[in-house]
Amino acid sequence: MESKQEVIEQPTVPRPLSIFVDADACPVKDEVYKVATRHAMPVLIVANTTMRIPGGLVQMVVCTGFGAADDWIAEQIGLGDIAITADIPLAARCLARGARVIDARGNVFSVNNIAEALALREMLEERRQYGETTGGPPAMTPKDRSRFLSKLDETIHSVRKGRG
Repeated sequence: MESKQEVIEQPTVPRPLSIFVDADACPVKDEVYKVATRHAMPVLIVANTTMRIPGGLVQMVVCTGFGAADDWIAEQIGLGDIAITADIPLAARCLARGARVIDARGNVFSVNNIAEALALREMLEERRQYGETTGGPPAMTPKDRSRFLSKLDETIHSVRKGRG
């Protein structure tokens, strides 16, 4: 099945530093909107279906097809942009393009820890293939959300300082 990408609103070129949200299962979209608004930073919500967004600096990108949203993010993200994702292979692709990557719990992926994260993911996938129940992630806590807000704010400051 061929993937199809529909950009609801196309960002202008050249575009400013942006936050890319792998949005289909992202539990911290509201937190992203809050921090991005405070910093006047554009947000691209990338998903398989249309979602309600607050407007303003937030734009919706709909990509249909298996892996299409991840592919779109990996192709569009650039140096200094920030990706919000729990998808470790996508995180690796974003890091390869010079982006910063944070998961919904405020954990930062970097070139120093992505290989370990990929290896752990592969090991857990292998265990699942052999029928072992590995469980899912624990429920989000207020502490997780607080850590995410702090890391996103810190990352925006770091990126802007580095680009300026």
